[in-house]
Amino acid sequence: MSETQTTRQYEAMFIITPLLTDEQMKEVVDKFRNLLKNNNVEIVHEENWGLNKLAYPIKKKSTGFYHLFEFKATPDFVAKWETEFKRDERIMRYLTVHLDRYGIEFNEKRRKGEIGKRPKASATEEETTNS
Repeated sequence: MSETQTTRQYEAMFIITPLLTDEQMKEVVDKFRNLLKNNNVEIVHEENWGLNKLAYPIKKKSTGFYHLFEFKATPDFVAKWETEFKRDERIMRYLTVHLDRYGIEFNEKRRKGEIGKRPKASATEEETTNS
């Protein structure tokens, strides 16, 4: 990474064609993980969302393998990263976004389970709401 550019935190979601075997899908993910590692990019978090239905058909396909990377990199690297997505015919769609401090905070809370799960009501709260 260039020392003159500041490092920013990004989140990248990409969808891999469903026509691949599990092994081939893992090869695609490894390719992009290695691209991050080989460029000294810090991977903050990674999630495999698996095979999911698409909101609308893409290239006549209704499902795809979703994968997410959260990482710290320079804008120059992100341009290179997205070029690799464009060149790989196994990638159906991708989106890379720069996270501001609120996005970073939200992702940290989501990983800890503080967001996205509703806490159970205590016995006294249930009694008052049922009365």
